[in-house]
Amino acid sequence: MLGFADPQRRLRRRGVAFVAWAAGWLRVLRFGGAAIVAALSPSVYNPATRAMVARQIYFTGWQVLPGFALFVAVLSAVLVRIVEETARDFGLSQFASEMTLRVLLLELIPITAALFVSLRSGAAINTEIALMNLRNEIDALARAGVDPMRFEFVPRLVGCVVSVISLTVLSCALALLIAYLGVYGFFLWGVPDFTRSVGNVFNAQITIGLALKCLFFGAAVGVIPMGEALAGAREAHVAPITVLRGMMRLFFVLFLIEVGSLAFKYW
Repeated sequence: MLGFADPQRRLRRRGVAFVAWAAGWLRVLRFGGAAIVAALSPSVYNPATRAMVARQIYFTGWQVLPGFALFVAVLSAVLVRIVEETARDFGLSQFASEMTLRVLLLELIPITAALFVSLRSGAAINTEIALMNLRNEIDALARAGVDPMRFEFVPRLVGCVVSVISLTVLSCALALLIAYLGVYGFFLWGVPDFTRSVGNVFNAQITIGLALKCLFFGAAVGVIPMGEALAGAREAHVAPITVLRGMMRLFFVLFLIEVGSLAFKYW
């Protein structure tokens, strides 16, 4: 009997763990749906909410812009050099610009911007909301007539989305400049060929896909840490576990979006 009991016990534990895992994702998705609907509602935005959104954009995006721009500049210079040398060795120099732009602008920069914002603000947002939930501050705001969705959650969500998109756009512009200088130097004779390469990369379908990917990245960075923090138990020893679990789920979703984007474009 003991031999049969152990597999049954393990199976029961796995079933309970799976149900808890699925319930956690369901709570995050439910919160994400409510937050996104609220963020798209014009009635949510009053002067106080707009001020909170501006503050979140400043802390989430503006403060990391110098460091992120420096990182993108170094990454672009190194990658351009590698691709240029490799293409020359294989006699494919005419394709070097387009290959560089596809790798940098469509793949590396968006996911890197999302990771930067995640590390800068995702963990902080997760911790802030988890502590507010632990101290019953969210319920206290609701009892006082202050809508937490409007004044706490929507500003953080919008700040993450705007920050990811802004960092991506600015970094793509910087990467374009560095890519041109790396291939053609400070000469203007390469502008027509480089412009043609940019046009080949950014057709309508690719541009829409890139915009949607950045939007999904920003929404994930804003929604998942807050949803996980709200779903956590209101116990002090659980808060670090909640923060870690939220970041793990966030990174999983970010890479899932990236893999889905690659499969959609190249499959």
